[in-house]
Amino acid sequence: MGKHDDGQIGVVAALVRSTFLVNAVYAESAQEYGLTPQQGQLLCVLMARPYGMGELGAVLGLAKSSLTGLVDRSERNGLLRREPDPQDARAVRVALTPRGDGLAEDFYAETCRRIDKLPVGLSAAERATLAGLLGRVLLDNEVPVVFLEPDEGASTARKN
Repeated sequence: MGKHDDGQIGVVAALVRSTFLVNAVYAESAQEYGLTPQQGQLLCVLMARPYGMGELGAVLGLAKSSLTGLVDRSERNGLLRREPDPQDARAVRVALTPRGDGLAEDFYAETCRRIDKLPVGLSAAERATLAGLLGRVLLDNEVPVVFLEPDEGASTARKN
């Protein structure tokens, strides 16, 4: 089911099933850090820089009410703070607190470690090909950067 006669999975099934695989790893990692998967995503996005609420909703693909609830819960847990937007006095930006920053770094590193193990059966050349092809799909579909490259790390992102 879902396979061609030669045992290969088609592109649609492969992309959908890989999404389930990565989401499962993400959820497992988040649970171990006392986060929901959505909080984990939020922290990883905020590692790069503070975001305005509208911009953050667009990046995470969340409705305003869902985003507000997520930000409220994360703020109550001391993971992030709202701060005035320097360009718009009526707006706020969401930024990591020192506690949130530390948790984001740890969660990010562990999640990267786990996801990097998924293609363990691929050679270096196959991994590079996979990354190149997936990268093209993401660029062609203008997917926003919501997770830094592992080699960029949190410290690089904070220099912005």
